[in-house]
This record gives sequence, C-alpha cells and structure tokens, in this order.
Amino acid sequence: MERLDFIYKRHSVRKFKNIDVPIEDIKEIIKAGTYAPSGKNLQNWHFVVIKNKAKIEEMARIVERKNAELANYAKDENTKKSFTKYLKYHTVFRNAPVVILVYAGPYPSTGLELLKEKGASKEELDAVILPNPGIQNIAAAMENILLAASNMGYGTCWMTGPNYASKEIADYIGFKKEGYFLAAMTPLGVPEESELKSPPRKPLEEVMTIIE
Repeated sequence: MERLDFIYKRHSVRKFKNIDVPIEDIKEIIKAGTYAPSGKNLQNWHFVVIKNKAKIEEMARIVERKNAELANYAKDENTKKSFTKYLKYHTVFRNAPVVILVYAGPYPSTGLELLKEKGASKEELDAVILPNPGIQNIAAAMENILLAASNMGYGTCWMTGPNYASKEIADYIGFKKEGYFLAAMTPLGVPEESELKSPPRKPLEEVMTIIE
C-alpha cells in the first residue's frame, strides 16, 4: 500500500489556504500532465493557468450568471432546484489561488470517417464515438496533474460542472485556439487540513470481474 501512497493521498479539495503557488511548481505540475499517454501521440491538450484572483472571482461570477440564465428555462420548479443546487460546487474554484483550465483539441478518427463513407448506422457510429479517445487523452493528463499536485502538497478538484459557461469563460480570459474546447478545470492551492479526506470506495468485488 505504501508504494501507492501518492494515489491514496489525493483528495477532492474545495477549501484552500491563502498561500501563493510558485510558478515553478505550477510548471512542474503541468509538465506531469504532458507525460500522460496520448493516442497517436497527438497530445491534443492545452492548459490555461489563471493566477489573478480578480479574474478567478469574475470567472465564478460568470458561472453564477450563466447558471441563473439557464435555470430560467426550467419548465418546473423541481428541475430548476435540481440544477441550481449544484452552483456552490461549480464555483468552489473562486477560493483557490490558481485555476487550471484544461482544453481538448481535435482528435481525428479514420475509422469513424470510413464508417460514415460506408453509410454505417447510428448504432455502429455510436459504438466508435462512445469511447472518445480524444477525451481519454485529456482525462489521463488531468489525472497526472491531480496526482502530481497532491504529491507536492497541493490540493485539487476535478471539475466539469462549470462547462455550461465555457464560451463565456473563454471570451472573458481571451483564450481561443482553433478546434479546442474546455473539457475540465481544477483549482490548485494549499488545502485546508479538513479537506484531506475522501468518501469510501466501492468494494473491488463490485467493480472488478476476473475471467480465467
């Protein structure tokens, strides 16, 4: 177990101390992300680092405004409440000294294009699209970032909830790269000690099948 402590000490952190994260540490963490496996070695990722506290706060307000806008489209009060109740989780990054936005770039699939040429059914196309290897690259990089940060004494939290405001966030920070979209983000900072815990995991017997 001790050999894998770098995995087990990672937690989803939502409260941070008011301590700066040196840029050299951020670069080392991002570098770890770039060493993730990548299909076809496309490395179709881009990492945007926000260190300006005012900008981070405005990003949170952007998410709040977008959340309120979308909530107005709810046809009933229960739907509205089920959406808005997660807002506090979608904006926890406002408490961190650093936010890392992880963008995903294009990932061409020759097999998918050939199936389209063949006139494949929606079911056949969905079977190829479902595993989404382009996003798997991003997920692998994100996990590396989280594990590296934890091993260096920092806290993170894998976030996709705010993605409904991805366009507004990109417009605000001024980031645009052809074919890239916001896939996930994480706050980064020194965690409050109370945050260093995780919910229990399902037993292996429930999630693992051994075929001999």
